[in-house]
Amino acid sequence: MPRGDKSSYTDKQKRQAEHIEKGYEQRGVGKGEAERRAWATVNAETGGGRKSGSGRGKAGNHGPSRKGGRLGGAAAAHRTAAERSASAKKGAATRRRNAERRSA
Repeated sequence: MPRGDKSSYTDKQKRQAEHIEKGYEQRGVGKGEAERRAWATVNAETGGGRKSGSGRGKAGNHGPSRKGGRLGGAAAAHRTAAERSASAKKGAATRRRNAERRSA
């Protein structure tokens, strides 16, 4: 089986990876990187592809999926109020400028 072959994964694992990948792409991550991260998350949660043998089932670990949400906003917490305000003003100006360009 060549490296990267997904045939040993269950249908559920494939659906999970596809869903996770879509989420990354919506957040602006490139196609290849999104796919890599999605499969890494599925592997971390389920322990990889289908395993043979009786009694090998074990509970999945959903920690890797939760990790991303917990990390969000950590950078903003280390910035001063003035830095956050300046960043917000800059973003508002950019959105205003882009809206004017679109309407013109």
